[in-house]
Amino acid sequence: MKYKICILFFYVSFTLFSQVVKTGIDVLQQRNFDVLSGKRVGLITNPTGVNKNLKSTVDILHEATNVKLIALYAPEHGVRGDIPAGEKVSNLIDTKTGVKVYSLYGNTRKPTQEMLQGIDALVYDIQDIGCRSYTFISTLGLAMQAAAEKKIPVYVLDRPNPLGGLKIEGNTTEDSFISFVSQFKIPYIYGLTVGELAYMLNEENMLGAKCELHIVPMEGWKRSMRFNETELPWVLTSPHIPYMQSAVYYPASGILGELGIMSIGVGYTVPFQTFAHEIFDAEKLSSSLNALRLHGVVFRPIHYKPYYGYGKDKNLKGVQVFFTNYTTARLSEVQFYVLQVVKQLYPEFEVFTNENSSRWNMFDKVCGSDFIRIELQKNNYSFDKIKHYWRKDEEDFKKKSTKYWIYKE
Repeated sequence: MKYKICILFFYVSFTLFSQVVKTGIDVLQQRNFDVLSGKRVGLITNPTGVNKNLKSTVDILHEATNVKLIALYAPEHGVRGDIPAGEKVSNLIDTKTGVKVYSLYGNTRKPTQEMLQGIDALVYDIQDIGCRSYTFISTLGLAMQAAAEKKIPVYVLDRPNPLGGLKIEGNTTEDSFISFVSQFKIPYIYGLTVGELAYMLNEENMLGAKCELHIVPMEGWKRSMRFNETELPWVLTSPHIPYMQSAVYYPASGILGELGIMSIGVGYTVPFQTFAHEIFDAEKLSSSLNALRLHGVVFRPIHYKPYYGYGKDKNLKGVQVFFTNYTTARLSEVQFYVLQVVKQLYPEFEVFTNENSSRWNMFDKVCGSDFIRIELQKNNYSFDKIKHYWRKDEEDFKKKSTKYWIYKE
């Protein structure tokens, strides 16, 4: 059975020059949940699923008199955010509402037919960060597949992409590297809201089967917006994305972080914003990176002692990254240029060693290919020699994805 997208546009009233954004849950709430009225609902969410007053979507739907919330589905970190990164989530009962919580981050990542029993509508409300390796969009795609099989409509309550809706970076995932951290054939930075991404996945048959998809769009969001312009509160999307700027720096260092060869600020106060090691000379590394004159990027020397993670209790030296022109900066390429310069300054510094070979697999999965790793090794870690590959799919994806834009520039 084929389904067409249903985007639930409602009457919108704007205040002149206002940049206040209403998320999908706020729009749904102001409409008295009309599209869910009388339905038995299952909700996929986490602590980021809140309205403008920071009230949980779980509690909002549970209290709605015309909606019956009968099941919750927990992605990584759990519905209430009480599970540490990478740890399995268990089935349990939500203590506040008494609703059964099914784990989607453990042995089961795609909802089973039994989990969806009795559901009239499956609702998704999670703040994404616009990067392919962040697992919440993988949870969404697998849930859409399961809903299609059981012919249950899916309702995505849309939220801003904190990277904006105009940045697209990175090659698309190759077939043999499809995984939970690169579930779809999309670039590393894909420039869509989660609602738009769901729309594209569904219409481009990227999930194997189409579900009946409904999107409750935001009011007031524009593609060029940074998250601070939305005037929405930032709720940490995971333990190491505590601030809205953390989402911007995640794609700049997260791939390199998979190797565990240096600190990227995780375990200190600036997660994903640094590159540091015991042997680095902070001034020399900073000067060498700034000499590249990367568009919109500046590096400053930094010294710190991580509280946990790589380099715990050691004095590390390195650089902190600053984006001085977000529009022109290539976020994801920063980490590759850091590798290039580190190898030039410290030829003895081994990146892909036998000791960390177990982590190569995750590096490749997050890159969506092993080409980056193999060619970096062949070319003495020169990113300039392989950047054509990292960029090769961006224009085509932009052309393809533009037709799924719900929001204009």
